[in-house]
Amino acid sequence: MALTTLVLILCFFILLAINVPIAIAIGLATLASLLVTIDPLPAVTTIAQRLSAGIDSFALLAIPFFILSGYLMGQGGIARRLIDFALSIVGRLPGGLAFVNIIACALFGSISGSAVAATSAIGGFMIPAMNREGYPKAFSTAVTVTASTTGMLIPPSNILIVYSLASGGVSIAALFIAGYLPGLLIAGLLMAAALIYVKRSGIQPRASLVLVSVRKGLLGALPSLALIFLVIGGIILGWFTPTEAGAIAVLYALALSVGIYREISWQDLPAILAKSVVTTAIVMLLIGASAAMSWLLSFATIPQFISAGLLALTENEAVILLIINCLLLVIGTFMDMTPAVLIFTPILLPVAETLGMSPLHFGIMMILNLSIGLCTPPVGSVLFVGCSIGKVSIADIIKPIIPLYLAMLVGLALVTLVPQLSEWLPGLLGLI
Repeated sequence: MALTTLVLILCFFILLAINVPIAIAIGLATLASLLVTIDPLPAVTTIAQRLSAGIDSFALLAIPFFILSGYLMGQGGIARRLIDFALSIVGRLPGGLAFVNIIACALFGSISGSAVAATSAIGGFMIPAMNREGYPKAFSTAVTVTASTTGMLIPPSNILIVYSLASGGVSIAALFIAGYLPGLLIAGLLMAAALIYVKRSGIQPRASLVLVSVRKGLLGALPSLALIFLVIGGIILGWFTPTEAGAIAVLYALALSVGIYREISWQDLPAILAKSVVTTAIVMLLIGASAAMSWLLSFATIPQFISAGLLALTENEAVILLIINCLLLVIGTFMDMTPAVLIFTPILLPVAETLGMSPLHFGIMMILNLSIGLCTPPVGSVLFVGCSIGKVSIADIIKPIIPLYLAMLVGLALVTLVPQLSEWLPGLLGLI
């Protein structure tokens, strides 16, 4: 089994180093490591079976629906209305445009379910707007990049559905509700860090934007915000399952974007559907390949080995949690969230449960941790998209993004050490 593990690790990192797509790298590394254990034909057959079994889950049917609804929302004029709503609330405050950026990214990320979509949609407007008002380009980009990740915690979130699968069936409804307080906490900490940076840097925003009234901003954004209440409220009240909620989200987003806002024409729908199909195929390939690797790791008893090793290092629970968080932070810098959740949940969740941490609490901690990786090189998809939109280099963004990173790390520490942040709301609603 030691040889199997060595081949798996070496092949995976070599393939990543030569820029092989991560889903292909996971699949090929898994196949190569299995070939040193069994004959070629059974190895190929086993991998194919595990790929198929990895996506054979009713819960995963929700993902294509939420992906499609996210694309409809992304092109349906939602971003501008959310920005106006945020402007009406905090636009007059010191550092107000940074606050607007963070709030709009959090709202749009939760509606679209995609940090990259939030970076593109909100950043495409807010980064130039902040630049015109006197904010440094690198700071505007850093705020957008970090704030966009909050949508991974605030439902509906595809990655929470993936974690439910990887953890063996933690309630999706409970995970959705559990993400609210941590997501809002991170948004609040980012706003505090942005304000401190603005004050210490001596930035003097011109604040010449025309601000709308709170009433007008709310009325404009209310139909978009209603999607969150419709999806989450329907799940909590038992009106529909998460999968059915995804289908309803598509119908609502279609009616809103085509019928009410009229930002999307019927001629635009084939292209949107094609994008959704491509994204769904990529996500499902990632899930299938990651499930195969996760099975191989279990076959090689790696989870038990790592669990025993961590628990043998120290009896101090805080130290073990620190090690787990540091490990996840490192993993998040080079691996996409979906495979990271599928591969490392079976490895680290038993350790966390040994320490008395619930699967729900661990899941929120893990997703928050990996969200930080979205804006961290070398993989950091959100970071690269943000730098492209903001027309800045990664070197330029380092200084202004460090205080925002620190704010996210403070939030991670609070979520890790205070279980009530994740468990209070689900418990209050009787979901756990």
